[in-house]
Amino acid sequence: MESGPAIFAGTAFVLFGAVLLLWTAARLRLRVPVAHGVSPVASAALSLLFGIAALGGGIWCLGYA
Repeated sequence: MESGPAIFAGTAFVLFGAVLLLWTAARLRLRVPVAHGVSPVASAALSLLFGIAALGGGIWCLGYA
């Protein structure tokens, strides 16, 4: 019974992290700002950091499911 929530959370984190990384890569490739009103380097770095963290957290959750 405890693996159900872990699978759900892991899947949600993996999907969010993967989509955030793809979106950030697409924005950087097109040379479009990742976030308006923020330093381009800082917004890209934070977006990549949170994308990797979410992907890693999702893989970790799925590893314990």
